[in-house]
Amino acid sequence: MTRDPFWKTTSLEEMSDEQWESLCDGCGRCCLNKLEDWDTGEIAWTNVACKLLDADSCRCTDYENRQDKVPECISLTPKSVRALTWLPPTCGYKLIAEGRDLYWWHPLVSGDPETVHIAGVSVRGRTVPEAGMEAEDFEEHIVDWPFEPVDG
Repeated sequence: MTRDPFWKTTSLEEMSDEQWESLCDGCGRCCLNKLEDWDTGEIAWTNVACKLLDADSCRCTDYENRQDKVPECISLTPKSVRALTWLPPTCGYKLIAEGRDLYWWHPLVSGDPETVHIAGVSVRGRTVPEAGMEAEDFEEHIVDWPFEPVDG
């Protein structure tokens, strides 16, 4: 008898810290700077990476201290995952919160952290660093791909 994986049997609220952290697929999309229109609330994605994002691994270089170094970094919680409208459609946290399954390329499914990159889902090779860039220049880097769904 095969047991269902934890993400199919455990709510976000009931997950251990280890389970919760493993839902991150390592795509790095949430670590891209976003611009919000103050009048409409509409979010525009850029390809400008957070200063703490490692462009190759697509992981935070100082995860434990990220909110001290980047105060606008939002810590994901079950509540915030359900409320944030800008999480990418491929986000493991979002998928599970919506009662959906993880994609084949998610490391929990594939067993390989490289499949998110192989599938073309990650930001690897698609970003520019924010270091030395003025915030008003972010508009020149607006892109659509981070919010696009990915097939299977």
